[in-house]
Amino acid sequence: MAIQPTLRSGPPAFSPATNGTSRRRTKLVTPSLFPDPRDGQPAATEGVPTPPRGPCPSGDATTPVSGIARLAASSPLVDEKRQTEYYLLPVKSLLNRCTSERVPFPWTVNPYRGCEFGCRYCYARYTHEYMELEPEEFERKIYVKDAAGALAARELASPSLRGQHIAIGTATDPYQPAEEQFGTTRAVLAAMAEREGLSVSIITKSNRVVRDADLIRRISEKSEISVNLTVTTLNARLARRLEPRAPRPDLRLAAVAKLREAGIAAGVFVMPVLPGITDRENDLDALARAARDAGAQWLAGSVLFLMPSSLKVFLPFLEKEFPRLAKRYREWYTRNAYAPEEYRKKISAQFAELRARYGLGSRPYVESDGKSQSPQLGLSWAAA
Repeated sequence: MAIQPTLRSGPPAFSPATNGTSRRRTKLVTPSLFPDPRDGQPAATEGVPTPPRGPCPSGDATTPVSGIARLAASSPLVDEKRQTEYYLLPVKSLLNRCTSERVPFPWTVNPYRGCEFGCRYCYARYTHEYMELEPEEFERKIYVKDAAGALAARELASPSLRGQHIAIGTATDPYQPAEEQFGTTRAVLAAMAEREGLSVSIITKSNRVVRDADLIRRISEKSEISVNLTVTTLNARLARRLEPRAPRPDLRLAAVAKLREAGIAAGVFVMPVLPGITDRENDLDALARAARDAGAQWLAGSVLFLMPSSLKVFLPFLEKEFPRLAKRYREWYTRNAYAPEEYRKKISAQFAELRARYGLGSRPYVESDGKSQSPQLGLSWAAA
């Protein structure tokens, strides 16, 4: 297929994405938040308590597929507001071991299943299909993992976890609105603050992370921890269309500044870059400059990775919001979850230039200062 120049589209009026396509169950390849890492080998996990393996990095490998569907169906409804239902999900384990070569860390934690931010492009919608729910319900049915703090305290007690990287929020945002009510993420961080020698990162689109600056600082006294704020565009109106209930981009960058003022390692993820929507050179340059001005220590970006369940939601949205792009997205993503390699290489090169221009790194963690017994996992988060 010939690669077209960078896609462009004007800004049509807003309208919500449509629902209603029929449910289908397909065997999905293991997804990754970082589709093409250069360093894909996880650290050794010998001696670490191992929950049953499942898709990575969703962090929900606590029960077989049929079992998680049964658990979801029997989970009690604990609250309902803003057209969102909250369920309490009993789980046997919080840490999820990743074995995919595309994931540059061995462990993930996702305190919630489902995410209220409702990002149109979210790749993790497939996780609701395991509970026999439609991908459109991903932002309407939120499952809160029960007793997360106690589970984290038990599992983190293993000495073998020292130095093995744990990524929080790889599939669902740990600081989505549910966190204000349930505090599941804070409970996990509180358990981490009692341990030493951990290697932890947090990925979020929310400025709510600043609330936990005290805990993050406590963790940093004994372990290595970094925070990654995802910002896909500086355009607040565009962000609202793409990420309906996520905090504004300026609030996320302000959170980076506050974290850095508190002495916390923090950087910016431009993930995903949306072809023809958020990939203009001037826009990416402005975003990189804003990240630098906010005190970000690193900048990493990757192109949209679109699972079949996500395509089911994203294509109707494109047809209404960016109709001139819909055909090209179908050509690029209907048979493959990745954009063409030539385009991905182009975006990767752009980010390399932006980092050099603004003095930003590519690694979202601090170098080991001897607190960890194992070498810090070398992450290649900047892969295209």
